[in-house]
Amino acid sequence: MSAHEGRFEMQITTITANNVKIARIRSTEILITDVQSVLDLIGTVGYETLCERILLDKAAIAEEFFNLRSGLAGAVSQKFINYRVKVAIVGDFSIYESKSLQDFIRESNEGKDLFFLPDEQQAADRLSKV
Repeated sequence: MSAHEGRFEMQITTITANNVKIARIRSTEILITDVQSVLDLIGTVGYETLCERILLDKAAIAEEFFNLRSGLAGAVSQKFINYRVKVAIVGDFSIYESKSLQDFIRESNEGKDLFFLPDEQQAADRLSKV
């Protein structure tokens, strides 16, 4: 187990959509703040659920992620891809005015690895089909 786990109030459950098992993460704290935190999350989810698909709330991700200049979104995305983990982030992304971020979200949603969706049902459905 990672050294970071003690500070997280995180609950991992599994849901099934179209016969595909998905790890549903709920947290009262920000879980993704840097590359190491992503690796910790991937490891914890894999160990506890054996899932390769993760659904989490936007609130579990540091706001810095949504500022593309920080580089966090690219680094986080790359780790998920490298470890073959599909992720859907649920929340309201219309609040961001950055055209580059909106382009990133649109391009991600057209791909097969990282999705930004408005609700849990759409997220589970998308994850079950990739």
